[in-house]
Amino acid sequence: MLIRTLGRVDYAPTEAAMRAFTEARAADTPDELWLCEHPPTYTQGLAGQAQHVLQPGSIPVVQTNRGGQVTYHGPGQVVAYPLLDLKRQGIFVKEYVFRLETAVIQTLAGYGVTGLRVAGAPGIYVRLQDPSAHARLSGPARPDDPFAGLGKIAALGIKVSRHCTYHGLALNVAMDLAPYRGIHPCGYAGLETVDLATLGVLTDWPEVAQRLGERLQALLTP
Repeated sequence: MLIRTLGRVDYAPTEAAMRAFTEARAADTPDELWLCEHPPTYTQGLAGQAQHVLQPGSIPVVQTNRGGQVTYHGPGQVVAYPLLDLKRQGIFVKEYVFRLETAVIQTLAGYGVTGLRVAGAPGIYVRLQDPSAHARLSGPARPDDPFAGLGKIAALGIKVSRHCTYHGLALNVAMDLAPYRGIHPCGYAGLETVDLATLGVLTDWPEVAQRLGERLQALLTP
């Protein structure tokens, strides 16, 4: 897998480049992983609903063809776009998503943070009061709120075309989290979002991008 670190790039041309790469690739095209960050941008997935965008202000809202609902991209967030041939990998979409989430969990573990999965809600979450706690989630802290006590630190949204993937995941490192209040993140009203800086982890974008890239490369190389 070839890793390309793109730095800060606009969202729309990057999405167009991913789509063009995927449409043009052949059976022997090497897989790639693009690592980048975007200027402030809201993106709507195919399942996105207009009512989940509350107050976008001056931040553009871009309609995409990935799965999922609305999310936010901004400086201080590592965005990873794996461009893979799943048929060559010998895995299906469910396993692919599991490996993406595992890469984030392993990256967070390197900083002493325990990443958690929530059933039916793709992405990675952390306990807000005790981010390093290792106990598995046994169920929601409150039946009426599956995210009680949790904050979302990484979002997933993928597209698969002819067994080939694009779009990917976003891990919050040290960013302005205020724009998340302008939306229902991933379609969930009141869902709290966090970054590593909020959890007291002092690191920077290049280091997290490198670590996440290494974990994705290890987990997504046939």
